[in-house]
Amino acid sequence: MEVNQAKQEHLLALKGLHMEISGKFPTLCNPNPNVYLMRLTKPTLFTNMPVTCEDRDLPGDLFGRLMKEDPSTIRGAEALMLGELLTLPQNFGNIFLGETFSSYISVHNDSSQVVKDILVKADLQTSSQRLNLSASNNAVTELKPDSCIDDVIHHEVKEIGTHILVCAVSYTTQAGEKLYFRKFFKFQVLKPLDVKTKFYNAESDLSSVTDEVFLEAQIQNITTSSMFMEKVSLESSMMYNVAELNTVETEDEGTSTFGKMSYLQPMDTRQYLYCLKPKPEFAEKAGVIKGVTVIGKLDIVWKTNLGERGRLQTSQLQRMAPGYGDVRLSLEMIPDTVNLEEPFDITCKITNCSERTMDLVLEMCNTCSIHWCGVSGRQLGKVSPSASLALPLKLLSSVQGLQSISGLRLTDTFLKRTYEYDDIAQVCVVCPYMSRES
Repeated sequence: MEVNQAKQEHLLALKGLHMEISGKFPTLCNPNPNVYLMRLTKPTLFTNMPVTCEDRDLPGDLFGRLMKEDPSTIRGAEALMLGELLTLPQNFGNIFLGETFSSYISVHNDSSQVVKDILVKADLQTSSQRLNLSASNNAVTELKPDSCIDDVIHHEVKEIGTHILVCAVSYTTQAGEKLYFRKFFKFQVLKPLDVKTKFYNAESDLSSVTDEVFLEAQIQNITTSSMFMEKVSLESSMMYNVAELNTVETEDEGTSTFGKMSYLQPMDTRQYLYCLKPKPEFAEKAGVIKGVTVIGKLDIVWKTNLGERGRLQTSQLQRMAPGYGDVRLSLEMIPDTVNLEEPFDITCKITNCSERTMDLVLEMCNTCSIHWCGVSGRQLGKVSPSASLALPLKLLSSVQGLQSISGLRLTDTFLKRTYEYDDIAQVCVVCPYMSRES
């Protein structure tokens, strides 16, 4: 039995895997097969602690000669802690959410008799469900002495907290007695990343660009080892188009803002930025993008140590859309700079965000610097729910500098309710005569 076990350990070590023996089952009766449960993980690079001194010190070159003779050091770079050898982990290690848990199960017949109808079943019990991980549910006809049944199971961990691997074995002795026993293997699944999100709303004043939502994702490595961030992307919902803002465009190709080597050290944090724009068919309907809306979910893929991959997907991210009341007024067109006391044109867009039809009247109130040109109190007509209308207006400014456009009033004649709109936008007013003289 020890020889077979040594062969199995040697074979797995050559494959770059590690077996951790958690124990075997006590003998309930004779004969009874034993079960070995082992975790399979990648090896790690061997590290040593170099000890050096100056030539004039008492040891002289003794430490240097010892490090050169040490097979674990790198030739020509003996003072480096990192060596060329691989070492097999000596403990169970940590299992993180998103990684693949692999385990080696071996049922060995230590007795001198043949057992029959051996059925090995492996289940993983989590806080919310029980999963069957066995590759085959068929029973083995017989198991001769010093023979074994081997199975390797894999499972992508999708829950944090306590997990219990249950290995159940049923078999029949030569006397025809049916026996059954189980082994429980308990382990904890830890959280590898801390993900925080923030939303920023940006209203556009141009008709060619719809309202934008900026998502900032802060990702922190809360493990004790470095991570290679292979992919961090945002899978948007059907209502939005997404654009990543984590690259700098050059002549040939885009360069990541984090550099060529995308490593995330322990306890380090990175910020990823995404821009989401409502699709035209949804942006035109004011009532659709209202209240709580689903933005999408983050898909994060990383690698650790010798290429072990982990993947984590967040739940659907939600945001509270800004409220515009019953009537929304936005600017479709406005000049950046205008001349003093010269009329200029702007175009407003009025959207009915309520669930009822409105009959609107427009009133234009002058301020100390902004003067509206046109008839105040004119009828705009009826506006259906989610419908919009374009409203061209003309005005002028009597004061130089950066002036705020204010003084628009919309009155719903049905409910006798007035909606006031001030500080709609800002415009730079310059004096054309001064520029000519200069």
